[in-house]
Amino acid sequence: MPKTLIPAQRHRMIREYLEIHQIVRSSVLSEMLGASEATIRRDLEELERLGVVERAYGGAILSQRMPLEPAYSHSALAHPEEKRWIGRAAAAMVKDGDTVLLNSGTTTTEVLRALRARTDLSNLILVTNNITLACDARETPFEVILLGGSFRPRAVSTVGRFANDQLRQFCAGLCFIGVDGISLKYGCTTPSSVEAEIAQTMVDRTRGPVVIVADHSKWGVVSNFEIAALEQVHTLVVDGGLSPESRAELKARSVHVVLAGPESGGNGHDYPES
Repeated sequence: MPKTLIPAQRHRMIREYLEIHQIVRSSVLSEMLGASEATIRRDLEELERLGVVERAYGGAILSQRMPLEPAYSHSALAHPEEKRWIGRAAAAMVKDGDTVLLNSGTTTTEVLRALRARTDLSNLILVTNNITLACDARETPFEVILLGGSFRPRAVSTVGRFANDQLRQFCAGLCFIGVDGISLKYGCTTPSSVEAEIAQTMVDRTRGPVVIVADHSKWGVVSNFEIAALEQVHTLVVDGGLSPESRAELKARSVHVVLAGPESGGNGHDYPES
């Protein structure tokens, strides 16, 4: 690689690399572009200023925006197999007698479907604003409490003051939160302010682990409203499409990563300690 690349050329090549790999180390860019790591650092600072990347320790992650909320029916078509794996791995964390909060979304619905297959949860209580999830809970041996509130057809959920007031009456041992984006800098986000408010209340009313359930496509995505900072997240349940570098970045921020997939026997496995 010639050493005469101008900044605009380097920036274009960094973008192209990240569009394929999503994450990159500065040392890799330095070798690929024939530039010093100090030069690469300045390039990444400029690309972060432009909103193209988020700098991480020793490199950068592609930053993607999600300004608009996808309809539930559209979300259900995206990565369905990965969501089923995630649902099974998340459901394995639940114990009989737990009170569990779940927000709206197609991935939390898969958590319920996996719980429904278990026969040892007769004393479980699920609290949710996810109407699809509640409808899928027919003939389950455990209790499902659907929050009242304003109906949102786009997410097939309930939101608003009534739903939040009800939520504040619970003190849950565990919550599963579906998100539209996960970012090292901006945490967990969603395009809808009212859905973010419900999810924030669920996080606040959970005395135990806050578990994010999200497939790998949510990594590096930033939307309009924060649900939780990474410091508030105990565990991320994700499929194996999340790169080892990204898992290491999350581990460095004390987020426990559970990988879900067929190699885990359907119950997920912990990201190994280094």
